[in-house]
Amino acid sequence: MTYEDFTAITIGIQQGVATVTIDHPPLNLLDSKLIPDLLTFATRVRDDDSIRVIVFESADPEFFIAHGDMAFLTDTSLLTDDGELVDGTNPVQMVNEQIRTLPQITIGKLAGFARGGGNELLMALDMRFAAIGKGGQAQPETLQGIYPAGGGTQYMTALIGRSRALELILGGELVDAELAERYGLINRALPADELDAFVATLAHRIAALGPGVIRAVTTAVAAADSTAIDLATESAQVAHLHVPDVIASAHRQLAAGVQTRDGERRLEALLNELQAAG
Repeated sequence: MTYEDFTAITIGIQQGVATVTIDHPPLNLLDSKLIPDLLTFATRVRDDDSIRVIVFESADPEFFIAHGDMAFLTDTSLLTDDGELVDGTNPVQMVNEQIRTLPQITIGKLAGFARGGGNELLMALDMRFAAIGKGGQAQPETLQGIYPAGGGTQYMTALIGRSRALELILGGELVDAELAERYGLINRALPADELDAFVATLAHRIAALGPGVIRAVTTAVAAADSTAIDLATESAQVAHLHVPDVIASAHRQLAAGVQTRDGERRLEALLNELQAAG
């Protein structure tokens, strides 16, 4: 199996652990280059029995995945794909579901911002670990006049419950590693200088287990989890949005600095300023 022909990710494999490094300057946007790379990787690795654990990390020290490309809002035709989507899903949901349902154990290593579609992908993984003082997660879509439709409403509710999901989605707050741990968005918040070693040790410990053991545990745990993921209902809520308003708002956000490094560093504040200005 080859993993050397990607443009937005790089793959390193060692002793049953595949490390997927998101390396898509300038912001690691979940866009028309990163999504196909992730989908292709998921398709290939699904049947690769030599890989038992997959770690997702970022080459950018500030951004894991900034969020979905704003082009999806300014040109809504990009959210459709003739004949290749699972019924009732959109492309961002599809890539997240392909990764969520991989037979391998998936681990996210967060040392920067994961917002919108980036946080949705992070939440689709089996485990997540974040660096204290560096990790930040948010679903800022409601501040942009839309809602999390890449699995976010479903994944977050499954992880942290209805009340906290409503708080974070409707409030659009950037959550630091300590609060993310307390709410259950991540497994652990770790000192930044301990994150790499902790995740590497855990990943290789799991990879050293027999494949039968991993399969038995994941199957049994899944049977105990009664949380249902309903992506079709999530997607259908787009009918409640006025598309021309969404497009106009997206253009205002881009003009104000969204999807630039400076703007992304203070995204929630910038979006609140735009909302206050009407």
